[in-house]
Amino acid sequence: MPPPDADLYPTATGLAKATVDKHSSKESLVLYAGWFCPFGLQSVSLIFQRTWTVLEEKGIPYQYVEVRTHAATGLSRKLKRMSNNANQVNPYHKPESLMKLNPRGLVPTLQYDNKPLYESTVIAEFLEDAYPDHGSKLLPSDPYKRAISRIWTDYVSTRVIPSFQRFLQFQSDGSNSSIVQVRDEFLSTLKEFTKAMDKDGPYFEGENPALVDFVMAPFALRLWVFDHFKGGSGVPLEGQGGDSEATWSRWRKWLSAMESRKSIKETTSDREHYLPIYQR
Repeated sequence: MPPPDADLYPTATGLAKATVDKHSSKESLVLYAGWFCPFGLQSVSLIFQRTWTVLEEKGIPYQYVEVRTHAATGLSRKLKRMSNNANQVNPYHKPESLMKLNPRGLVPTLQYDNKPLYESTVIAEFLEDAYPDHGSKLLPSDPYKRAISRIWTDYVSTRVIPSFQRFLQFQSDGSNSSIVQVRDEFLSTLKEFTKAMDKDGPYFEGENPALVDFVMAPFALRLWVFDHFKGGSGVPLEGQGGDSEATWSRWRKWLSAMESRKSIKETTSDREHYLPIYQR
């Protein structure tokens, strides 16, 4: 079995690479990241992109530090020869500065005032509170509306993402479980999320994007992986949603709005370099 990073491209590409380069200079706020970073390697890039898009959306100055894979440091061949011990191999080449800051070596990790923060949604809420004068507000000021926003942020983490993972990782084992079941479970989470949106939008809470949009976006924008590996996501084309067409129409409106965000475009690498991640 090859090491977990053997086929990973070493750096961000496309518009994301330009964003990395723009933030290579020293800043007091430091983002330690891996461009490939949803859960496991499949989720890391998605989970990480939440943090990255919020930084870009709010226009907060920061330094980007790539936590490279062994492939990026020229060790992949050596690691392949160590395949019998692959489970003992650290899949990241973690810089000493990160390990001093956060001994767990997690990405994303944010260095703020020489202190660590991790967990993508925690970091995103922190940035909203710590930099109130940067960019647009991503959480409502009204306590009740803020609580509702957090409920749906939690829904993405506890319902949408696990069902995304089960669908992507599904392999028939001869049991009663089928890909139709896991696909329908995933689609039901998308519909429930969509039904909670503001009716006009285009974003979840209305005319302006909110934190919940950026928590959901990295996964929603990669539904193409199901086309590539699972024969389709099951999300109906326009006019083919049957009794749920109104819901799917609202979903498409939201998705189009998120795809158009500058912060999303400029934190997304070229598609072909994501494929080895999702092929695992």
